[in-house]
Amino acid sequence: MFRGIANRMSGRVISAPAHIRRLAGLLRPYRGRWWLATLALLLGGAVNLALPQAVRYAIDDAVTARDAAALDRIAWLALAGFAALAVLVFARAYLMSWLGSRVVADLRQRIFEHLLRHPPGFFHEKKSGELVSRLTSDVQMLQYAVGSELSIALRSSLTVLGGMALLIVTSPGLSLTMLALVPPLAVGAVWVGRRIRRRARQVQDLVAEAHSGLEEAVSAIETVQSFGAEPFEARRYGHRVLEAFRVGLQVAVARSGFMAGAQFAAYAAIGAILWLGANQVIADTLSPGDLASFLLYTLMVTGGLVSLAEIWGNLQSAIGATGRIFELLGEVPTIRDAADAAPLPAPRGHVAFQGVSFTYPSRPEVPVLTDVSFEARPGEVVALVGPSGAGKSTIAALVHRFHDPDSGRVLVDGHDLRALRLVDLRRAIGTVHQEPMLFSGTIAENIAYGLDAASPDAIAQAARDACIADFVASLPDGYDTLVGERGVKLSGGQRQRIAIARALLADPRILILDEATSHLDTENEAQVQQALSRLMQGRTTLVIAHRLSTVQRADRILVLDRGRIVEAGSHADLLETGPLYRRLTAAQALVA
Repeated sequence: MFRGIANRMSGRVISAPAHIRRLAGLLRPYRGRWWLATLALLLGGAVNLALPQAVRYAIDDAVTARDAAALDRIAWLALAGFAALAVLVFARAYLMSWLGSRVVADLRQRIFEHLLRHPPGFFHEKKSGELVSRLTSDVQMLQYAVGSELSIALRSSLTVLGGMALLIVTSPGLSLTMLALVPPLAVGAVWVGRRIRRRARQVQDLVAEAHSGLEEAVSAIETVQSFGAEPFEARRYGHRVLEAFRVGLQVAVARSGFMAGAQFAAYAAIGAILWLGANQVIADTLSPGDLASFLLYTLMVTGGLVSLAEIWGNLQSAIGATGRIFELLGEVPTIRDAADAAPLPAPRGHVAFQGVSFTYPSRPEVPVLTDVSFEARPGEVVALVGPSGAGKSTIAALVHRFHDPDSGRVLVDGHDLRALRLVDLRRAIGTVHQEPMLFSGTIAENIAYGLDAASPDAIAQAARDACIADFVASLPDGYDTLVGERGVKLSGGQRQRIAIARALLADPRILILDEATSHLDTENEAQVQQALSRLMQGRTTLVIAHRLSTVQRADRILVLDRGRIVEAGSHADLLETGPLYRRLTAAQALVA
């Protein structure tokens, strides 16, 4: 039925049948329900095709013969057929709807799990609104295709094939009129389907772009309103929505025009059959019952053809969405476990960089790190300082293995990160960012994020160590207080301390503190620094700092400039021998 319509996916050309096969693969775990739905469909189709025969017998054997008893028997049989058909239609519709909803749920879960396996760089290149659109509108379109359209398509196909067979048996001559209708409809369906599929994918792309702009504007609403850019954002969103509407209108015109033509052809065929059949009844070459049943079969076949034509157009739109979904699923994460990745069962936290150079894939012409080498032993506090853009945060990202170096190696406990399992590596690392991310939920859930087995006592202890316990105790709901989306119900310092508590509860062997105390007042900063000092014992700690007052007690300070380590030593040593460090401290008025 489907002909190959090329869609580009990961450098390969994927045809419509390939998408259908992939969708069928999603149904495979539920093939039992599928076969039950198919059985209900077949039995329902058989009952439906038998009903016109009841009309034929009623007219020829009861009405014409004036036999009321025979008419009663036929009526009761027909009523039983109606009841059986209703039960079978319910079973088929319910099972197919269940399958459609379940496949969509599985697909959403599969897409989300696939997205979570991609490194942060993937999301830097993609618009979040586009990804959300694929999880919502694109997948929703498949639910209708699998749960509704596919069921109707199978039912209509059975009706058309069975009806055509019975039409030929009833009157081969009149059947030629019906057969003359099928080829034009088939050719028209293929032509319109190609046009609809191209436009439908374009509509989905435009909708995704509009979603992206919407999410971007909402997430940055303070900036939008601060610059008075509401009219600009509204115009930009409106332009994208109207462009999607314009292209969608072209789809509607193509689909509606074909539907109108198909309906005209169907009714014209019924009129011609009625005229020809009535002449045969007058000539006594066809019984009135045969004509009545023939007309009913004609209505079934033409109705089925019209339904198939409409579904064909809808399935083209679904195939366009399918292409986008499987294109996303076909993108292989650039950072993933090697086939022989080794576990890291008892990490000690020894970190080493050996001749590491790195450029971001989006900016290959701009070196971020060049021949960086250093090590941080367990129990050491190593600070990374330097001007903005020097590469400090990139070093932290490489330790997490969010990226792989272009050359050189990053090691933990002597193991190249590329040889370790990602889950083990990242469990060994705790990070507190300058702008911590909290999730909409309770304070306790945010502190215990990723640690399902964390006890209330452990959560409370982590909060005490992060100097947040007194604040939590002052809240009416305590640790069950909801923080709001991105923690908007809390101050910046409170969010920071919850993030610190989260890292402390994880008890990592490697700590990465990216300006972890930047939002705290002087009193709380001193308390948190004291807590961190206790908890850093026996752990490797990398401190990324712009406020150099926070790194003076580090065991070693690495000064980066333009992606290179240009100075290294203690705070006192660098004040004597490090011209760049001296300039940085002087700029912050830290030199005694």
